Amino acid sequence: MSTIVWEGNWAMRKALVPMVVLIFLWSPARAQLFVSNVSKVGTTAATFLEMPVGARAMGMGNAFVASARDASALYWNPGGAAAITTNQVLVQHTNWLGETTFDYAALVVPLGGFGNLGASVTAFQSGDMAVRNEQFPEGTGVYFDVADVAIGLSYARMLTDRFSIGFNAKYIQQRIWHETASGFAFDLGTMFVTEFLNGMRIGATISNFGTTMKMTGADLRQFHPIDPTKLGTNQRIPQDIETDGWPLPLTFQFGLATEVVKSEDHRFTLAVDALYPSDNFASLNAGGEYGFKNLVFLRAGYQAISLRDHEGGASAGIGVKYESPFSSLMVGVDYAYNDYGRLSATHTLSLMLGF
Repeated sequence: MSTIVWEGNWAMRKALVPMVVLIFLWSPARAQLFVSNVSKVGTTAATFLEMPVGARAMGMGNAFVASARDASALYWNPGGAAAITTNQVLVQHTNWLGETTFDYAALVVPLGGFGNLGASVTAFQSGDMAVRNEQFPEGTGVYFDVADVAIGLSYARMLTDRFSIGFNAKYIQQRIWHETASGFAFDLGTMFVTEFLNGMRIGATISNFGTTMKMTGADLRQFHPIDPTKLGTNQRIPQDIETDGWPLPLTFQFGLATEVVKSEDHRFTLAVDALYPSDNFASLNAGGEYGFKNLVFLRAGYQAISLRDHEGGASAGIGVKYESPFSSLMVGVDYAYNDYGRLSATHTLSLMLGF
């Protein structure tokens, strides 16, 4: 009896270690996240890192930190990727706001007792836009574009049969016309499956903990005379305009998810996430998913609950999944609609493959 108690206590201590690490990282970030009456909107770089991933999660109102146990976990909660037992690939395309596009691809490879490895690519593009100024408000005839990319490597592992932890390391680059900025960031996520309420899951993540981003490029190089009042002086002395560095959008998220209905034919999941971003006020996301025979799924949710001055928030989605009875092949197709009020709506289609 004493041996059983000791082993149980030891497993619990081992499970608590990542949570302590998460709290340790959270402490220096706390000052950036909680600033009373100041939202700090528009004060971070690489905000494309906050764009949601996966039509399944988006259909549930982005309440997915405690439900992410597929390839989309590399974005939502890398700790959830430890539950994946077969190779998985996720690809997504979103027609984003303002005629921009957002694409995402992720791969997770299980390595048995060693854990799971993953890789992901995030890309945002604006398309061509006209250069305008006060002399040419309709455009100068020159066009520019914006392109952002993030490349990530991930590792996740089950520490106990109920507790998992995962990490992301990301290289980030932003480009505006001829100027670029680059940086590095880390994500840390944990997930714990409880023994009550049909195995209620608890997830927590810290995302985009990293360097600042600072623009450099050819358009920041200009030429000026030393003294324009004197003749014969050099009229083209080169100088570089120095830009400020901007922090990444550091975010802490905490989520709960459970199946309120769980049978052979029917499953209904409820989820809620609390978000604490460094560039906005705290808010809540909530959503649900109904699954019939693990083949057809209906989803709905609402994001940015209690957030000041937000647009829209309602979401809905549908998905279908096929699992081969003769192999590990799995194919899932998901669609999500997200309302952003006066900014219109987004339509997201994602494809999941397991093999």
